[in-house]
Amino acid sequence: MGTPGDRLREQRDRLGHSQTSFGELVGVTKKTQMLYESNQRLPKSDYLIAAAEHGVDIQYVLTGEVTGKTGDSGEFGIPNGSLQGTLPVPMYDIEAAAGAGRLFDAEMIESTFYLPVELFQADAVDPAQVVGVTARGDSMGDTIRDHEQVLVNRARRTPDGVFLLRMGDELRLKRVQRVAGGAWILISDNPAYERELVQPEDVEIIGQAWRKVGRVF
Repeated sequence: MGTPGDRLREQRDRLGHSQTSFGELVGVTKKTQMLYESNQRLPKSDYLIAAAEHGVDIQYVLTGEVTGKTGDSGEFGIPNGSLQGTLPVPMYDIEAAAGAGRLFDAEMIESTFYLPVELFQADAVDPAQVVGVTARGDSMGDTIRDHEQVLVNRARRTPDGVFLLRMGDELRLKRVQRVAGGAWILISDNPAYERELVQPEDVEIIGQAWRKVGRVF
């Protein structure tokens, strides 16, 4: 199980951050992050709150118990007694998840992101319907950058907005708009890419892009 510092380092590694980059996210220096991970200093409450907002399972760091590990299920399957904690969201590589018949297979989970329960409740989102994907390419410009992680709400499949789509064997993140006559326009926020006019039967909407990791958009 290790020490709180060991578990904090484990959580940072799971999220793919260096001590410097994670420190920048939560408002501390690399040295402070290093002191926390080596158990030479105890994290302050504002640090723990910021870390939870960026995916760290604080209950696990402090106690060694994974949030939501035990207990009866409440609304949206949230374990009773864990409403101040976080819930796991499986993260998939969008390239690995592509391909006919291979969508969100357990074998393709590359990591797990922990999101505060309050965020699900505030947007009335069912955690069981949320998955994460790692974006590839620059077609969405600054809206979704290459290698950014996006949380997708599979319960929302009606345009308009930014959606994860399947087209043939390919998974794509695109802005979808309905036009007269029933067709859809697929829009890349990067102006270097042309808009595409498609028929709904040629596209499967997997879900709406709900949040980027650590930031609402």
